[in-house]
Amino acid sequence: MRVRDVVSWNTIVSGLCSIGDVKNARRVFEGMKERSLVSWSAMIAGLARSGDVDGARGVFDSMPEKGLGVGPWNAMISAYAQSEQFGEAVGLFRGLQREGLRPNDVTLVSVLSACAHLGALELGRWVDCFVKRSGMYLNVVLGNALCDMYAKCGCIDEAKKIFDALHERDVVSWSIIISGLAMHGHAGEALVFFARMSEIGVRPNDITFMGLLSACTHAGLVDEGRKFFYLMKNKYNIDPKIEHYGCFVDLLSRAGRLDEAEELIESMVIPPNVIVWGALLGGCRIYKDIDRGKRVAKRILELDSGHSGSYVYLADVYASKGRLDDSAKCMLKMREKRVVKVPGCSWIEVDNTVYEFFVGDRSHPQSDKIYSMIDELVLKMRLAGYTPNTRLVSHSVDEEEKENALSTHSEKLAVAFGLISTPDGTTIRVVKNLRVCIDCHDAMKIISEIVGREIILRDRSRFHRFVGGKCSCNDYW
Repeated sequence: MRVRDVVSWNTIVSGLCSIGDVKNARRVFEGMKERSLVSWSAMIAGLARSGDVDGARGVFDSMPEKGLGVGPWNAMISAYAQSEQFGEAVGLFRGLQREGLRPNDVTLVSVLSACAHLGALELGRWVDCFVKRSGMYLNVVLGNALCDMYAKCGCIDEAKKIFDALHERDVVSWSIIISGLAMHGHAGEALVFFARMSEIGVRPNDITFMGLLSACTHAGLVDEGRKFFYLMKNKYNIDPKIEHYGCFVDLLSRAGRLDEAEELIESMVIPPNVIVWGALLGGCRIYKDIDRGKRVAKRILELDSGHSGSYVYLADVYASKGRLDDSAKCMLKMREKRVVKVPGCSWIEVDNTVYEFFVGDRSHPQSDKIYSMIDELVLKMRLAGYTPNTRLVSHSVDEEEKENALSTHSEKLAVAFGLISTPDGTTIRVVKNLRVCIDCHDAMKIISEIVGREIILRDRSRFHRFVGGKCSCNDYW
């Protein structure tokens, strides 16, 4: 029987991976006497698609000559980006550069995705310069990735320049710029872009409408948000997803339309989830609708007995009414069920390196200097009239411990590190995985005035641009 050549074996490996038979693909791959870059790329990509990113990295690491081509590197960087291991994606890209390999547009799209999520603006700008310097054609996929990177790294003006420079635009392009404007609180401009999009006949999709609803939510535009919510179905025949319901409920709740928000949830054609009910709970907290809040919190716990926010809300409500025993029981139930809050985590890029901080983090080599800066800031903030919002901390510790806990929130540590690591006048850019708390928001306003710096914080829902003691969100978030 004729021995198949490497092209044939590659076809078999790729085919098996494409139908999800990674086990047999790996068996064929391991039996190959000769492998090409295509062989390695196919096996790495196949493992990654099956969810075995560690296995993909193992294959990549076993590759004898890594400097022969970018294919396997692209497969592995893409695997990390798609599995949300963005730091690993950036680290591997650095390795590609050390090997002296030239990235192509496939490489850059994955790296830009990682930059967008980490807020790694310096690396993202390097990619932009590389594209221009090398004369690469700015196709719609690469252009969209650059636009998204700038928008998510806090540079909405640069994002608009990339958008304007695109030779062709698809619905993804328009959705990116609309969502980017929404994240920055430029609701009116987002709606103008949607009007432009409609005029030239580009059909919006569900992501476009998420951007529009988000824009309305951040600006409190209830009537406009309602119009877009029903326009989806009535004009474009797009059924609202759970995310659209969650965003619209959030819009109504933040605007104090709690009755309307609850009626909308009860009328949903798909079962409401924790996020939808949680948006209403947030409104109950803002407008101190305790009776409704208790009812909503219990509905959430029926869906997810491990929802930490509901336990904390109920504990706070009971404590505010002097029912300290009931409050303590809520916190005890959290411990019994081993309910753990998602830890706050913040990232900051300094000198082309992304640093990660958790609440109370002391793992950084410069922790002593960071905490010294925190102490200095707290002292100056107090002189400026700042009072820590200790209601945000568990009732089981004393007032001093509550203040210490607030002072070491991840975004404050990241900002303190930025202050000791960058020249005066440099803009500090921080990304956080959760919504910024009221105390940190108040603190950032004061810090921006004390140090005379612009602080740009991207939290889970939007951008906050702190300058001279004020925030771009106008305290509505």
